[in-house]
Amino acid sequence: MPGHSADRPLLELVEVMARLRRECAWKAGQTHRSLARYLLEETYETVEAIETGDDAHLREELGDLLLQILFHAVIAEEEGRFDIDDVAADLVVKLRRRNPHVFDPEHAGVEAGSAAEAAEAINEQWERIKAEEKQRTGLMEGVPEELPALLRAVKALDRLERSGAAPALDPQSTDLGDRLLALAAEARSAGLDPEQELRAAVRRVAPE
Repeated sequence: MPGHSADRPLLELVEVMARLRRECAWKAGQTHRSLARYLLEETYETVEAIETGDDAHLREELGDLLLQILFHAVIAEEEGRFDIDDVAADLVVKLRRRNPHVFDPEHAGVEAGSAAEAAEAINEQWERIKAEEKQRTGLMEGVPEELPALLRAVKALDRLERSGAAPALDPQSTDLGDRLLALAAEARSAGLDPEQELRAAVRRVAPE
């Protein structure tokens, strides 16, 4: 908008959120724990907006998701722990460190090749750097148990493959869980997200 700096809306949002924490009884009473359910709900609503392809809906849901992030940052700021600038600064450092192919290409170690090969190498590099940062000792360390089962399955399959221990899966197994895992592996091999595929199938058989 004319007369407004490019970052003014974000600055104003921080000010609005801080005032709401001071003057709105409900917002003043919230904690990280009490807000957790809303963060999860807004995340799923954002996913739904992405899948519907409605830009207005997506824009609104991204705003609601941003509100939750800012809410948590404002609570932390009130307690003298960190603020939204610290969150942004940490993210900048992380993105620079985990994307050396962009910010330090001479030392990135990503070989030239097709677009698909480059993308795969970049993803492997990201995961390798992330694992070094986290100093993980277990296969599923850092993967929340609360994740939807299909998403957690794909995460597990990713890590098993990178560790060289990909399991042999039988889609004809008599065990339902094994068959579901095999289907998740099939979707992953095809470059599909089994969560999205299942949601799409549900919409086809039970449209709103």
